[in-house]
Amino acid sequence: MTTTATLEEGASAATAYAEDFEHFTAEHRGEPAFLSSLRHAAFDRFVALGFPTTDQEDWRFTNVAPIARGRFHRAAGLPKVSAEAVRQHFHPDSHRLVFLDGVFAPEFSELSALPSGVRVQSFGEVLRTEPGRLEGVFARHARFEEHPFVALSTAFASDGAVVEMARGALLEKPLQLLYLGTASETVRVSYPRNLVRAGEASQLTLIETYASLAERASWSAPVTEIWTGSGAVVDHYKLQKESTAAFHTATLQFYQERSSNLFSHSISVGGALVRNDVNAVLDGEGAECTLNGLYVLRGSQFLDNHMRVDHSKPHCSSFELFKGILDEKARAVFNGRIFVAKGAQKTDAKQSSRNLLLSRQALVNANPQLEIFADDVKCTHGSTVGQLDEEAIFYLRSRGIGEDAARSLLIYAFAADIVERLKPEALRHEVEEFLFHRLPKGEVVRQAV
Repeated sequence: MTTTATLEEGASAATAYAEDFEHFTAEHRGEPAFLSSLRHAAFDRFVALGFPTTDQEDWRFTNVAPIARGRFHRAAGLPKVSAEAVRQHFHPDSHRLVFLDGVFAPEFSELSALPSGVRVQSFGEVLRTEPGRLEGVFARHARFEEHPFVALSTAFASDGAVVEMARGALLEKPLQLLYLGTASETVRVSYPRNLVRAGEASQLTLIETYASLAERASWSAPVTEIWTGSGAVVDHYKLQKESTAAFHTATLQFYQERSSNLFSHSISVGGALVRNDVNAVLDGEGAECTLNGLYVLRGSQFLDNHMRVDHSKPHCSSFELFKGILDEKARAVFNGRIFVAKGAQKTDAKQSSRNLLLSRQALVNANPQLEIFADDVKCTHGSTVGQLDEEAIFYLRSRGIGEDAARSLLIYAFAADIVERLKPEALRHEVEEFLFHRLPKGEVVRQAV
C-alpha cells in the first residue's frame, strides 16, 4: 500500500459515483421526503469530502487508493449460491438474518419464535413497508458530516437489519447478522446498514459475521448503530473473515444511556485492506463500555482500528484492550482516543494496545490518546509492540517441545486473553479453530489447551 493520493484525486474519484447514485435514487423514487433529503445531503457531503487520503491526519497511515480507483457494482438482485456454502457460516442455535452481496436472503434467514417485545426485520423491508419508522433514527448517531465512508453508506443504504427491543425484553438466543460476499464475476460493493435499539432494561446478544464464499475482490462498507437505553445490556460481537482480496471499511457507533452496559468484541482475520472506526458515546451516568479486539494478519494484509470513546457524563467507565498478531509483511494501525468532557467527573477509563510481530517486515503504528477536561478522573493508556520472548521459547524447548510448537503455544496464549472473553461458545470455538489451523503445529496447541 505505498501508492499515495492527493486531496484533489480523492474528490475526483468520489464524483465517479454520481451516475450510480442517480440510478439508485430512481430505484427508490417515492421514498418519504425526509429520507430522500438525507440521502442527497449525505451524497453531496461524500463528494465534497472525497475519498480520504494520506494527507489527512486520521488517514496518514491508511491509503485507500485501491478502493478509490476501483470499479465496484451494487448487486442488481439476490445472487444464486449453494445452500451448503451459506450454512457453513451459520452460528448454531441462533436467530439469523442472512445477506448475499448486501441483499437480504429470506430463504436462509431464521426469525421464528422471537419473544414478545423483540422486533427484527431487514432494513429493506422497513424501507418498503414502514419507512416512517426510520425518521429520527436512521443516521442519528453515526454522523456522516466528517466521514466519507459513512456518508456513502448513508446515501446508498438499502438493506441491513433493524432490531428493536422493547422495555425489559430479553432475547435469550444470539441474533446473527450474516453478510456473505459471493463469487460474482463483477466486483461487488455493499453498504449494510444495521440499526439496533435496545430499550430500557432489555438484553441482547448480537453477532455480526462478514465472510466471503470465494477468494475474490469485493468491498463492504457496513455501518452499525447501537443505542442502549437505561439499564440495557448488549453483548456485541463482530467477526470479519472475508477474502484476503476484499476491502472492508466499517463504522460501529454506540450510544449509551444511564447505567447501560455494552460489551463489544471485534475479531478481524480477513481482508486486504480493513478500516474499523469504533465510536462510543457514554451519555448517561453509570454507563459502562468494554471494547476488545483481536486481529491476526499475514501476507500483505492491512488493518486500521480507529477508536474513540466519549465520556459525556460523570461516573462512567470504559475499558479497551486490542491485541494484534502480525506475520510476514502485514501492517496495522491502532489509533485510540479517550475524550472526557468538562463535568464528566469520576470517569474511569483504561485503554491498551498490544501487538506481537512475528517477522521483521511486519509493522504496527500505535497512537493512544487522552483528551481530558475534568479534574477528578482515572484514565490510563498504553501501547506495546514486541516479539516472542526467546527465553520463554527456550524454556518450552527444554521441556521437550519443538521450536515451532513452542512458538505457537506462546502465540496462542497471547491471543487467548481475548478469545476467552467471547461468551458464545460456538463463536469462541470458531476463533480457536482458526488459530489451531493457522499456527504451525496447531494440533500440539489444541492438545495443550
